Amino acid sequence: MSLPVPLEAVVEDFASLPPELRIEVLLEYSDRMPPLAERFKDAPLQMEQVTECQTPFFLATELDDEGRVHIHFDCPPDAPTQRAFAGLLAEGLNGATPEEVLAVPRDFYTRMGLADTISALRLQGLEAILARVQRQVELARVA
Repeated sequence: MSLPVPLEAVVEDFASLPPELRIEVLLEYSDRMPPLAERFKDAPLQMEQVTECQTPFFLATELDDEGRVHIHFDCPPDAPTQRAFAGLLAEGLNGATPEEVLAVPRDFYTRMGLADTISALRLQGLEAILARVQRQVELARVA
């Protein structure tokens, strides 16, 4: 499995945890979701909704001048699991190259042991978030 170094570190950390701690540690990532940039607060239509998520969840992906990926998320405070997914992906993918992001398998979370901890419906949301990020990265890369 090919993962950017920061995401690989997150995956390894989770894999080493006892199953009963995984949900607790995952929810700690909700505090790591970066604050929404002002430009998206003023123009929310620039963000794409991930309709597979159970709560309103929006994202936008950009490439900086060096071609590195930066992801912006908007998710309500009362959706800790989705916010945790955003925090996890922000920590693991922000600053990666487009090629690194595109190489991440959609089921990367299986090595983390999350499939034994989180419902399949919520994991579909995580897969959908990653799919949107990858699609947006692909579009930005060819633009």
